[in-house]
Amino acid sequence: MSKHPEYQKWAELASKQMKGKAVDKLDWMTPEGINVKPLYTAEDLEGMESANTLPGMAPYVRGPMATMYAGRPWTIRQYAGFSTAKESNAFYHKALAAGQKGLSVAFDLATHRGYDSDHPRVAGDIGKAGVAIDSVEDMKILFDGIPLDKMSVSMTMNGAVIPILAGYIVAAEEQGVSHDQLSGTIQNDILKEYLTRNTYIYPPGPSMRIISDIMEFCSTTMPKYNTISISGYHMMEAGANSVLQTAFTLADGVEYVKAALKSGMDIDTFAPRLSFFFGIGMNFFMDISMLRAARFLWYRLMSQFNPKNPKSSMLRTHCQTSGWSLTEQDPYNNVIRTTMEAMTAVLGGTQSLHTNSFDEAIGLPTDFSARIARNTQIIVQEESQICHVIDPLGGSYYVESLTDSIISEAQKIIDEIEELGGMAKAIETGMPKMRIEESAARKQALIDQGLDVIVGVNKYKLEDEKIDFDVREVPGTVRDEQVARLKEIKATRDQTAVEKALADLTAAAQNDGNLLEAALPAVRARATVGEISDAMESVFGRFVATTRCISGAYSSEYKGDSGAIDEIKKRTTTFLEKQGRRPRLLVTKMGQDGHDRGFKIVASAYADLGFDVDISPMFQTPEEAAKMAIENDVHVVGASSLAAGHKSLIPALIEELKKAGGEEILVVAGGVIPPGDYDFLFDSGVKAVFGPGTPIPESAGKTLTLLEEKYLG
Repeated sequence: MSKHPEYQKWAELASKQMKGKAVDKLDWMTPEGINVKPLYTAEDLEGMESANTLPGMAPYVRGPMATMYAGRPWTIRQYAGFSTAKESNAFYHKALAAGQKGLSVAFDLATHRGYDSDHPRVAGDIGKAGVAIDSVEDMKILFDGIPLDKMSVSMTMNGAVIPILAGYIVAAEEQGVSHDQLSGTIQNDILKEYLTRNTYIYPPGPSMRIISDIMEFCSTTMPKYNTISISGYHMMEAGANSVLQTAFTLADGVEYVKAALKSGMDIDTFAPRLSFFFGIGMNFFMDISMLRAARFLWYRLMSQFNPKNPKSSMLRTHCQTSGWSLTEQDPYNNVIRTTMEAMTAVLGGTQSLHTNSFDEAIGLPTDFSARIARNTQIIVQEESQICHVIDPLGGSYYVESLTDSIISEAQKIIDEIEELGGMAKAIETGMPKMRIEESAARKQALIDQGLDVIVGVNKYKLEDEKIDFDVREVPGTVRDEQVARLKEIKATRDQTAVEKALADLTAAAQNDGNLLEAALPAVRARATVGEISDAMESVFGRFVATTRCISGAYSSEYKGDSGAIDEIKKRTTTFLEKQGRRPRLLVTKMGQDGHDRGFKIVASAYADLGFDVDISPMFQTPEEAAKMAIENDVHVVGASSLAAGHKSLIPALIEELKKAGGEEILVVAGGVIPPGDYDFLFDSGVKAVFGPGTPIPESAGKTLTLLEEKYLG
């Protein structure tokens, strides 16, 4: 009970207004396991180390800069890239003219995974979820007319980070821009790829070496360039709550610091160039407090390395609003969601921000939707007067208490990771990935029950919904254009010079040469992204993850009325009794998209509902998925789609099933699929399509109905 002199009077008044209920009945337990009271007072801050601090001063809870936005507002960025370099360049010029302050480049999935556009494994991925880059010639077109000595460029790249960063450097050289003039950030955060996003190429050991080599090269030749953006965003999108995002992101950061120190670098040489990247969801105060807690914890964690430069202990961060929180249903609600999340990031003290477009639950942003997303930031920055006061929520009883709670809970997880031997060792045990997937499954169960409200999805639903805006679609001709450019480059370059440069890169990989430095001659000679990646893969190999699904997390969150899942369990048992086996489902993710939240949740939940579930490895081709479905003798394949490849990959899967004698196997589809494409998929042979926001009991029930009609009459 609070010691506030008027507390008892308040409690009596509140109890009377609640018709006699105790005040503690208003307490709320967050998904992070933090108990939130209905009232906070000054006494809640007593003895709190993170409270009563000042901006720009250790431990930086209130911001890394003394003046924060009163001195300089956050940088407005727009993460964008699609189709060809020429198309993306035109988009960038429009965005910069409309008030965007920095570039943030999205690459397509083939590029992320180190494949050239003519590789057969990536036929359905070219230009779909980012811009296709095959060589420095594409990179030069991407930045045509954009002065790289003046423009800060952020590039989200991890797997193929060596050829992409080298391509950016050489494109700048050929603009006449020296290395020391370049500013921006390369994400270069490979550990989180093994946890969530999965756009890795090499095993963890060689990947950590690549990070150290980039830090070493850039610290001496590119002092204005941030060599790593340690990312929690993709953990949040995969299902991590705010405490998990904080703990795992900072633990990744510590692992990178240790790797750099092990390579012989001085802490103050590279640590000031480290930056972070946090995801912002719809829990307004929680995520504000998360950013404040992360700054405190990073300062404390860095203290063990005894840096002399204060900047080595400052956490500077980019933020992005959530893509997962966007809904296909009643999509204009997403403008409001993004605005709230933008305010969260700003009140939490971000250094730069990307706001998602309202239509990204359906497809890539259009010029129209991107303008709204960009103007969201501009309006907050220019019209709200929020930039005049530094950390306006500093001293809030609730925010300071929540900050302290996140610090405490995240530190427990960080300590647990240290006991396992650090984040790389923890990843090998599977602990972080399992925690994130459990969190995602529990969240989905709460949504499906309506206990977590999503307006337009599980409450206040429209009876008759129609998509009344354009959806961007990348034409299939993009791959043809890229392949033609590749042929032209290979026909006109000095092949002897290319082969020598690639051989030198392989030798550097075999020995201890700096890989970024060794890649630059290959890029200048017009070696491709795929060739450079292959030159290192010949030494390091290509990493293949083990795909598993968890059990029990989804069903355990059903409280009270479990009628919907009980009915499905009863039906799966009836199917077993009549058919001699349970309904069997293969959940697969084809193409190079590594986001696995959706299909992992579906696999786990269907298993809890009584299905026998097989889950495919990531990055399957349609042929591989069909082969696995037939060998496992499944009744139905559930194809998960996120990256706009559904119109090529899913019909190809159906054709491969027919060719291999599996025409009896049903195919259903789910994920980010525009409603306008449903008829195309039905005409191709898909039996059901489950868009974003479809409750799992509903999709499972419809899938069961299809199987019952086919097998039980």
